[in-house]
Amino acid sequence: MDKGYKGVVSTLDALDEIGIAHTGTYRSEEEQNTILVKDVNGIKMAFLSFTYGTNGIPVPKDNEYCVNLIDKNLMLEQINLAKEQNVDIICTSIHWGVEYAQKQNKEQEELADFLFQNGVDIIIGNHAHVIEPMERKTITLQDGTEKEVFVVYALGNFVSGQVKEHTKTTAILDMNITKNGETGKISIDSVDYTPVYCYDRGAGKANRYELIDIKSAMAEYESGNTSKVNSTLYNTLKKELNNAQSVLGEPIKEETNV
Repeated sequence: MDKGYKGVVSTLDALDEIGIAHTGTYRSEEEQNTILVKDVNGIKMAFLSFTYGTNGIPVPKDNEYCVNLIDKNLMLEQINLAKEQNVDIICTSIHWGVEYAQKQNKEQEELADFLFQNGVDIIIGNHAHVIEPMERKTITLQDGTEKEVFVVYALGNFVSGQVKEHTKTTAILDMNITKNGETGKISIDSVDYTPVYCYDRGAGKANRYELIDIKSAMAEYESGNTSKVNSTLYNTLKKELNNAQSVLGEPIKEETNV
C-alpha cells in the first residue's frame, strides 16, 4: 500500500510474471474470493492471509478488497470459502502483535484460538521483526472433537536492513505433516527450524546482504575454516542462535507410542 492501489496491482503482476503464488492482497473482489489452494505432496492445503493494518496508509474505499485486514467476519468468510474447496489443511499467515516483542500477547493468543476453533490448522505469524514462540497443541472443538494445530507467533524478518537487537535473525520452518489414508485425519508430526542470520557487509559493498545458515557457519568456523566467518561474526552468530533457541524452544518431535 506504500504506492497505493496501483502499487498493489503492480506488485501482484510482478509476482505472477515470475511464478510466485500470493494471497492477502488482490486486484479485484473476485480475486479476493478465490482461495489459494496447493497440493503439497498429496495434501490439499488452503492458504489465507490477514494483516492488522497498512502502516497508517488508508485502504482506498473503492478498492477495499485489495487488502485482507484482520476482521473476524472476513476471516470467517475466507475460512468458509476454503472449506468449500474440500481442503485437508487451512494455513493462515497473519501480520499481528507488537514490534520487537519476543513473546506474543493476549490478543494474538485469542485471535489464534478464534482461527483454530473455526477451521484453521496452521498459523504462521509475523510483524514483530523478531522471533516469537511456536507451539503444537491438541484443541477441543465446540462439537467435542479434537484436532492438532500449530502456531508460530513470529518468524522474524528474513531479509532486513534493521539494526535493532535480534532483527537480523529469522527461522525457516520444516514441518512434517501426515494425512491418514483411511480416515483422512491430519497430524502435525514434527516441526524443526533452521536459524538464519542476515549478515550486513556494510554500505557500498557488492552483494551487501547475505543470508547465513547460523549452525553451518558456526560449524565451519569451529573446524578451523575462517574464510567466511571471523571471530566477531562467530560470537554474533552464537548469541543469535542461543536467543532463537531460547525463544522457539526445542524442535517438536514426532510422538511415539510405546
